Amino acid sequence: MLTRLAFRINTVLEGYFPEQRLFLKSDTDTRFIRLRPATQAVAVVVGGLSLAWMVLATAILLLDSISAGSSREQVQRQQALYEERLNALSDDRDLRVEEAVRAQERFNLALAQVAQMQARLLSSEDRRRELETGIDVIQNTLRRTIKERDEARNEAARVTVALNEQAGASHTEAGRAEDTVATLEILTSALGSTAVERDQMEGAAAKAAERAEQIATEKRALETRNDVIFTQLEEALTVSVEPLSKMFEDAGLSPDTLLDQVRKGYSGQGGPLTPIVLSTKGQQPSAEEIRANAILAGLDEMNMYRIAAFKAPFTMPVRTAVRYTSGFGGRNDPMGRGFRQHEGQDFAGAYGSPIYATADGVVTYANWENGYGRLIKIKHAFGIETRYAHLAQIRVDVGQKVSRGDLIGDMGNSGRSTGTHLHYEIRIGGSAVNPMTFIKAAKNVF
Repeated sequence: MLTRLAFRINTVLEGYFPEQRLFLKSDTDTRFIRLRPATQAVAVVVGGLSLAWMVLATAILLLDSISAGSSREQVQRQQALYEERLNALSDDRDLRVEEAVRAQERFNLALAQVAQMQARLLSSEDRRRELETGIDVIQNTLRRTIKERDEARNEAARVTVALNEQAGASHTEAGRAEDTVATLEILTSALGSTAVERDQMEGAAAKAAERAEQIATEKRALETRNDVIFTQLEEALTVSVEPLSKMFEDAGLSPDTLLDQVRKGYSGQGGPLTPIVLSTKGQQPSAEEIRANAILAGLDEMNMYRIAAFKAPFTMPVRTAVRYTSGFGGRNDPMGRGFRQHEGQDFAGAYGSPIYATADGVVTYANWENGYGRLIKIKHAFGIETRYAHLAQIRVDVGQKVSRGDLIGDMGNSGRSTGTHLHYEIRIGGSAVNPMTFIKAAKNVF
């Protein structure tokens, strides 16, 4: 059966592939190999398939090469774009820092001017009170003098009447006349002196009233100038404090709670931001004193915000050119272990790039940990912890205090990692939060 089938196949194929013989000759004998049509057809089919496979494999390799070149160019363009954005963010942050420094200098200058004006206002108030006291003394003296003059006139009239009524034998008409003239001269002299003194007192009172009016005018001008300065300070303070408060709110932190915790750590008394107290007699504070104390309270609040900002991780852990790779949240595991939660932000960059602390704190861990590789943990205020993983080198020790911007390690590829990058985490109360929330919240502040 198989023989007849093979014969039929060879008969059909013989028109296309005639039977061939391959002769092999040696020194003693001659042999040949018969190549039947079916064998030739199989050889042609196998050769064609091999050629097609080689063409297809070559095409695939060419397409992979072209795709790899395009991917590299795209990665280079994305890296250049990220570097440009990072440079822009860095320039904007430097500009904001410079503006904050200038605003602080303006605050200090305005505060010095307010102190000078308060001193001048207090001095003018003392002079006004002294003049008012002098006017009261002059008026009382004038009233007493006029009263004494009237009493002297009444006394002169009484004496005159008594002299006229006196008719004793020991006094002659001439003697009575001389006594009357002498008495009148004494009274006239006293009345003249009293009138001169009264005129002097009236002149002094007029001058004192004029001076008091001049001081009142100066006081009103000073109050107007103080009002303008206070208004500018209040507006500048509002503009400076609102971005700081919004930064903490955007990061999911309560500004009031943070300020209360900062104040507990800085509860000392005294300093330039202590409220102004000018009265020591239990009097109500003036409007200027109330506004100045409100500004000082605002400056104290801004200072508390500044301290809190240094204690919370609002800055970037890297300052060189990096790419934002895996973000916070769920993702497919790069090691092929399914869908898993990614509890940080990855920054891909050059091997050995410096890593910086993002806030003031204390190093609680600096060693190798499974999965993380070389890992640093830093404990900050407000129950916040930051983690820096996959490092090439650790440059801090456990228990060491670090400040924001201190060098703590180098970027690497240690642990469970597929390439050089920094895995950066922020944890609040032990729970991981998105680090980009803090970084973006401080974008327009620092």
